Amino acid sequence: MGPVSTQIPEVSVDQVPPDAVLLDVREDDEWVAGHAPGAVHVPMTQLAARLDELPDGSPVYVICRSGGRSARATAYLNQQGWDTVNVAGGMGSWARAGRPMEADGDAVPAVI
Repeated sequence: MGPVSTQIPEVSVDQVPPDAVLLDVREDDEWVAGHAPGAVHVPMTQLAARLDELPDGSPVYVICRSGGRSARATAYLNQQGWDTVNVAGGMGSWARAGRPMEADGDAVPAVI
């Protein structure tokens, strides 16, 4: 284990409250295929340029497909002064846990 300052706050999907403020950092095609209702979408590659679009929340729960990108985004945002928490296992775990999902258009929500 490294110094405490390198630890990224993280919760499992079942620890995310129903009214959580979610930030989805996946790419556009992943978002369109399936996402949590009410989540805010800002791809990780655009995060630094779009900080003013981040949702208000304390904390903001950051999610991606499997938890890797969201962990990096969480570390970055916390360094910028945000109160963010990584969602371990990402949308894959979200879907397996039966949490609500929606897709754009009439598609059946899926995690790609």
